[in-house]
Amino acid sequence: MNEQMKMTYKAHPLSFVMKLLVWICAAATVGVFLMLVGYVLVRGVPYLSTSLFSLHGTTDNVSILPSIINTLKMVGIALLIAAPLGICCAIYLVEYAKKGSKFVKAIRLTTQTLSGIPSIIYGIFGSMFFVTALKWRLSLLSGACTLAIMVLPVIITSAEEALKSVDDSYREGSFGLGAGKLRTVFRVVLPSAVSGILSGVILAIGRIVGETAALVFTAGALTKIAGLKDSGATLAVHMYNLSNEGLHMNEAAAAAVVLLITVMLLNAFASFAAKRIKKTSGEI
Repeated sequence: MNEQMKMTYKAHPLSFVMKLLVWICAAATVGVFLMLVGYVLVRGVPYLSTSLFSLHGTTDNVSILPSIINTLKMVGIALLIAAPLGICCAIYLVEYAKKGSKFVKAIRLTTQTLSGIPSIIYGIFGSMFFVTALKWRLSLLSGACTLAIMVLPVIITSAEEALKSVDDSYREGSFGLGAGKLRTVFRVVLPSAVSGILSGVILAIGRIVGETAALVFTAGALTKIAGLKDSGATLAVHMYNLSNEGLHMNEAAAAAVVLLITVMLLNAFASFAAKRIKKTSGEI
């Protein structure tokens, strides 16, 4: 195999150049990632302290624990709304909708358009609709609903591509054994596409955790553990406030470390859940 590759490179010098470019780009990507993570850790780890994890935040301890709890609540509520809607929409587009229909094209165009809208626009919409029109005020519920709309295109697109990647022989085999359409979708197709679907959910989690602009208009910036109808800052918003004030830059760097770790833990949990679901479906 190696001899064959060497012969290919000699016969086509462009192949070697392209391979070299791929390696350079990959190395640059990894290098930038390591540099970013390393800078955040070096800058923020020395300023992690017990006072930063106090249950009640004040102007003195600028605790990030209430913001962490608010972030987890925001992720849970937003995904509880967006994930079922996005997955069901993808199932309809792939399994039930008529191929090439204008309605399907309209949905895909809408999804692509929503993916490119800046988050500040979502924030203004959420402020006018959820906060003002529905009178939910600045609250976690207003912020979560806004974020659910924001991440919905990501989940729909990822789930749709994952469902399309499932070989048609799976569906044909299920139909041949007498299973109906609904049973085939939920017992055969979905378990086979769970990895791709969870990839979209992981991307959605990352966007929810790191969002600031939309939440400033909808969830507020109070440093406290908030209920559904209460205003409260997520970790990203809290970090933005600390850095914007310019009085607690060290604590903002420490909050960046915690935010990075939070995203990594949430992604790891989602990946673990995907593997467990796939393993369980395989046993069934």
